[in-house]
Amino acid sequence: MSEARIREENLEKILQSSSYRVAYRDVDFLMEPELRAARMELEHLKPELYLRKNNVRSTIVVFGSTRIVEPAAAREQWERAKARLAEAPSEVRRQRAASRAEALLERSHYYDTAREFARLVSTACQTKGECDYVVVTGGGPGIMEAANRGAFDAGAKSVGLNIRLPHEQQPNPYITPDLCFQFHYFAMRKFHFLLRAKALVVFPGGFGTLDELTDALTLRQTGRMQEIPIILFGREYWQRAVDFQFLADAGTIDDADLDLFQFAETADEAWAMIRQFHRRAAEAKEKRAGDDLLDPVGP
Repeated sequence: MSEARIREENLEKILQSSSYRVAYRDVDFLMEPELRAARMELEHLKPELYLRKNNVRSTIVVFGSTRIVEPAAAREQWERAKARLAEAPSEVRRQRAASRAEALLERSHYYDTAREFARLVSTACQTKGECDYVVVTGGGPGIMEAANRGAFDAGAKSVGLNIRLPHEQQPNPYITPDLCFQFHYFAMRKFHFLLRAKALVVFPGGFGTLDELTDALTLRQTGRMQEIPIILFGREYWQRAVDFQFLADAGTIDDADLDLFQFAETADEAWAMIRQFHRRAAEAKEKRAGDDLLDPVGP
């Protein structure tokens, strides 16, 4: 083989080598374990830039079960479960499936409540191009869909923070397209949930809902995040799901920690709690500023 041919073949190998790719276009390189910090930084920066571009200044986060669907769909699921049970009435699994479907039907009204709450907040707070108290959800079905749908009903923006899961999660169709994000890292998703939050509204849910709720309660308890109202929809559900009073009685949390959250049953009630919380916070801030003027710190 001639020397010219050797040089030509080697040059082609150089041009095709992964080392020659521009780093930011080299997906294989970006997926290396050593690049985890860079990937996490990108998951912080991308939503940040899009939220700023859309003038999203503050948010209200809505959590709740993916399994609580709108009443008509819940009734269909229950009817199907009953029909399957009728085919084999003694089968324990079918009995259990029918019982669970009935329980979800009983709680399907929370879908409508979440939808109404989001519509109410979005109508009140997204005016004249300003985007305050923008509804943020995990972007999936159930209660998350209901909240995004309520903002959609109002012609307002809402955010979906989806996460990559082994069983692929499809975004619900009511999220503002420019504000639907997909995360790989749960930690960065949690960060964006709470960074701009002015309130956390939690509907009945399972492990994922409990995870986000206890994260926020811990951050509030330890003073590691801004003061916000945490509102739990459905007193009966939450007092059975978590015996908060027992934790206080056992001494594992302070009695004052029970004041970190409130219970609500209606959209109007929850929205009034949020407005009252921030009205009092603004009044307290004004008072502190006035006190500082009356008693300035000297050199």
